[in-house]
Amino acid sequence: MKFNFRNLRTAHSVAAIALNAFIAPTVFAATSSFVIKDIQIDGLKRIEAGSVFAYVPLKRGDVFSDDKASETIRALYATGFFDDVRVETQGDVVVVKVQERAAVSSIDFAGIHEFDKDNLTKALHSVGLSQGSTYDKALVSKAEQELKRQYLTRGYYAADVTTTVTPIDRNRVSILFSVTEGPSAKIRQINFIGNQIASSQTLLDEMQLSTPNWFSWYTKNDLYAKDKLTGDLENVRSYYLNRGYLEFNIDSTQVSISPDKKDMYLTVTIHEGEPYTISSIQLAGNLLDRDAELKKLISIHAGDRFSAEKLKAMTQAVVDKLGEYGYAFAQVNAQPGIDQVHHTVAITLQVDPGRRVYVRRVNIEGNTRTRDEVIRREMRQIESSWFDSARLKLSKERIDRLGYFTNTEVTTTPVPGTNDEVDVDIKVEEKPTGAITLGAGYDSSDKVVLSAGVSQENVFGSGTTLAVNVNTAQTYRTLAVTQTDPYFTIDGIKRITDVYYKTTYPLYNFNDTSFRITSVGADLKFGIPFSESDVVYFGAGFEQDRFNTDSSTPQSYLNYVADFGRVVNNYPVTAAWSHDARDSALIPSKGYFLQTNAELGTPLGNTEYYKSDIQAQYYYTPARGFILGLNFQAGYGHGISGQAYPIFKNYYAGGIGSVRGYESGSLGPRDATTNDPIGGSKMVVGNIEMTFPLPGTGYDRTLRVFTFVDGGNVWGNEGNSVGANGLRYSYGAGLEWISPIGPLKLDVGFPIVRHSGDQYQMFQFQIGTSF
Repeated sequence: MKFNFRNLRTAHSVAAIALNAFIAPTVFAATSSFVIKDIQIDGLKRIEAGSVFAYVPLKRGDVFSDDKASETIRALYATGFFDDVRVETQGDVVVVKVQERAAVSSIDFAGIHEFDKDNLTKALHSVGLSQGSTYDKALVSKAEQELKRQYLTRGYYAADVTTTVTPIDRNRVSILFSVTEGPSAKIRQINFIGNQIASSQTLLDEMQLSTPNWFSWYTKNDLYAKDKLTGDLENVRSYYLNRGYLEFNIDSTQVSISPDKKDMYLTVTIHEGEPYTISSIQLAGNLLDRDAELKKLISIHAGDRFSAEKLKAMTQAVVDKLGEYGYAFAQVNAQPGIDQVHHTVAITLQVDPGRRVYVRRVNIEGNTRTRDEVIRREMRQIESSWFDSARLKLSKERIDRLGYFTNTEVTTTPVPGTNDEVDVDIKVEEKPTGAITLGAGYDSSDKVVLSAGVSQENVFGSGTTLAVNVNTAQTYRTLAVTQTDPYFTIDGIKRITDVYYKTTYPLYNFNDTSFRITSVGADLKFGIPFSESDVVYFGAGFEQDRFNTDSSTPQSYLNYVADFGRVVNNYPVTAAWSHDARDSALIPSKGYFLQTNAELGTPLGNTEYYKSDIQAQYYYTPARGFILGLNFQAGYGHGISGQAYPIFKNYYAGGIGSVRGYESGSLGPRDATTNDPIGGSKMVVGNIEMTFPLPGTGYDRTLRVFTFVDGGNVWGNEGNSVGANGLRYSYGAGLEWISPIGPLKLDVGFPIVRHSGDQYQMFQFQIGTSF
């Protein structure tokens, strides 16, 4: 083959021309060096020249060269602000010509139904696309993928996203993401392969994901989500490990989707292996001469079936115990010795307490409103004392119980330059503690209930609570002002001041409001803490009760008015004690609560009497998700110095919160003339409840069903009363939901014991009741 030199030279020239044409927009042609007299930026519309000069690696007095020009172009391209950059010279002046990228003026969505637009905007912001940012095709493509990912997490595998970019004035663009959501893919089948000792249904109960059921509209558990599946598989693994199957393994997980992207099928292949028992368990390492004390924490023994959950709890118990003695960085490592032939495991707990440390300082940050002293007085970990993990945990719980913060973080930081001191850092996030509430509800007994209130739980950051509440229903009206100072003294004595005005229309008189009892009063109480769980209260007050009677008023009230007059003044003193050892006041699952209260009507008033009340609650969890609750209430009142017991202090029973299945307040003595319930001076009520999650909702504690058995009644010694008889019993079932407006309880009750004159009410509901 022959080469034509002339053709080769011609081809070379053509290639050179083409190369110059390609690089002309960005690279300055070779030129002789010179000293730069001035630098100019051309083409700016939105970006300030000063911002650009900050990136230009040239300045007056520098010697210009092709390398400097190339460096300038690379630096400006790296900012991401420009589509085109050129460097030219005019004499000894360098001119940098740029073409700005468009700015994102607005981001909007169309076809969105499953998501809130604000949430999608935040999702796009996380990938770098937001209003005001520089327009970048690659970034927009990344945003599209993020939108699709968001839909995939909700099971919308057919979702499609189309992006429209519209140029507008001043070198800006608006971006519209149009979404065709399509149908959500439902999990139609979940299969387990290889399970022998546990049924597929048992393993499904350990998972959140499920096939569609009656409650899928609420739980959304029939929508596939990768993170949910990962958590579910860990729950399945824990199920086996807690039963001794150390060889358990998840061999494979297959997720398939139907061609129409509407149905999903999950197949999990597992290997169970054989169960292992514990051959021996021992403590090793540095036990700090506390062998006997630490060995008491060993809750599993030789011959027991291995349980990962029990082993973890036992290990943590040893760490916590060491932390109580100042060893803030103690470590306990479980070292298993596995015998695969005999299917046994020998466990050695290797203890390394680390160094014992003092707490130098407690630092508090994040409290922009709440005073430091309000937080510090809840601290049980003291500065300049040994570190104590139990006291530190208690301190955090007490700060959380204040209700002033959305989050509380407690960390320990070693003090630089020492090996035996740490600082405790308390970081809080304030939340609004003032509230204005307007509410309306419907109660099965009191019909429409209206309420309004203004409260401030942390007045001026002092920890003091001030509240004004108004409630109105068919049977009562209440206006109350309450002020609570949790630290009236430095020792933690609580002071509660209450002023109220109440108008009561007795339950029997729904349609006639001419008979009513008007009460005006005030009381002052002091609560003295004797331990972290025990508080004793002492108080005194004044109450005036005014009776408005008519011809339809029960004879029992008329007799009382005849003896004491239409206006009765009362000066009661009270004493109470409470012990709260529940794990939660809202949704308790274990522990107990005790409360007693005694009230004495003193000779300073028109009535002399005494009354005492007791309430006891006990909670126990026999199995995961199941809670057994026991409740007992009793009250007794009697007149002193031959006086009758005040009828307006009577107890009532029946209805929700008492003996369900009977009308509210209908049990007990009735007026001999009108046959209306008037309550009594003695009361006993007992409740047994078994609560468990609503089927299909997993272990959601905010939505539960329950069954119950109730018993109780009210008795009195009024001369103009009939009825009461013995105890009344009922049984039934219900639904409990921790709703945004408070605990909502609905139940259906059926009386077991029926007597002539009893009034029944099968369906009842109320917001804000516990038992």
